[in-house]
Amino acid sequence: MSLNTLSGRFAVLTGIFVLLAELLILLPSLANYRLDFLESRLERAQIASLALLATDESLASDLESELLENAGVFNVVLRRNDVRQLVLSSPIPGPIAATYDLREQPFLTSASDALAQLMDPQNQVIRVIGAPVNQAGQLIEITMDTKQLRIEMIDYGLRLLFISAAFSILTALLLNVAAQRMLLVPIRRVISHMTAYANAPEDARSIITPSARLAELNEAEASLAAMQTTVTSALRQKARLAQLGQAVARISHDLRNILTTAQIFADRLETSEDPAVRRAAPKLVNSISRAVNLCETTLAFGKAEEPAPSLSRFNLSALVAEVTEAEALAADRVDGAGHIEFLTDVPPGLMIRADRDQLFRVLSNLSRNARQAIEATRKPGTIEIGAGEDEQEWFIRVGDTGPGLPKKARDFLFQPFSGGSRKGGTGLGLAIAADLVRNHGGRLELLRSDEDGTQFCLHLPRELAGVALRDGPISE
Repeated sequence: MSLNTLSGRFAVLTGIFVLLAELLILLPSLANYRLDFLESRLERAQIASLALLATDESLASDLESELLENAGVFNVVLRRNDVRQLVLSSPIPGPIAATYDLREQPFLTSASDALAQLMDPQNQVIRVIGAPVNQAGQLIEITMDTKQLRIEMIDYGLRLLFISAAFSILTALLLNVAAQRMLLVPIRRVISHMTAYANAPEDARSIITPSARLAELNEAEASLAAMQTTVTSALRQKARLAQLGQAVARISHDLRNILTTAQIFADRLETSEDPAVRRAAPKLVNSISRAVNLCETTLAFGKAEEPAPSLSRFNLSALVAEVTEAEALAADRVDGAGHIEFLTDVPPGLMIRADRDQLFRVLSNLSRNARQAIEATRKPGTIEIGAGEDEQEWFIRVGDTGPGLPKKARDFLFQPFSGGSRKGGTGLGLAIAADLVRNHGGRLELLRSDEDGTQFCLHLPRELAGVALRDGPISE
């Protein structure tokens, strides 16, 4: 059992704490043992003195010495009827070092005296005063040395420590077994599940099922299961996104070739003799060019992020007109939908600096979402695009009179595949728009969404700090 393991440290700490408790018990035990020892000497001295009192005459010196030796004292003094009488006596080997009155001795004083006598290796003569047994007088007083007392106290203390150590080891072993069954086994189970999950995080079968009986461990297992479920779902979603990205890249590759061919034919429409065709040809060419550019950027999607914006100065009013014209044509092709009116409030001379194609995608996504929301109600509606500027930024507002976003869409507004509000939608439009605006150093925010409609606002900063530009010159 290693000290680097929980069970090893638990066993060591248990032994230390039990020994500490026994040491705290040892001092009071030694104090009680010393008190019992002194009281027994008083009792034996009283019995020896009664032998003399019973004869009513003096004893032979050798018999008196034998009585004192058996009692373990040097002399005995009795006080009876207020008369102090030296009953038994013998030569005292030295001066009296201390006097202890057992009749009035607090516990703390007794413990302190016991510790002092235990630590003092010198043999000293002490006087002990106590009450006689069975009220055979007023007090009894003896003198004795401390040698035998200290020897027996040391022997008693060692025996107590040995027993304490044995109980400590037994207690530590029992607690270790209990800890193994109650804590370590469930912890090892959690560790094994974590290891298995780390080897195959996509496999839902490796998610732990909470089964611990202890409330704390059960709560930990439940939290681990919730985390594993969330991570597994996220990994599966990322895997699906990766597969979708590969599929989109392959489709974009073939679509780019098709659109390139269509672009070649569209260029020839500009030489058509039909005036209507010649007017529509530039718009068709521009639309195909944007589609080709989008396919090319999709093929460069290896870093899973939009390309850096290529900034240029352009008239915002003209860009908004392109967006509204395209969405108006799309709205006219929907059968059964109510009429949708497009309103613009953009100053004609407002020039902004941004990536024109990316901003077209942002406004197109927002306008398309608004149009589809209104079309779903089968009622007339209005889509308004307004813009303005101040010293710090340009701002563009896109609002509609649709039914508003549901709560789920608002909670996951700019998360791909999560913030869709339309049945069958992917939720990518807002995520792409927010990402494109963020690449410009700006932000896209939802101003309101209720039964009266929805309004978004784009904020594009005038300063270029923090914006990574695409290689190449910036056209002003």
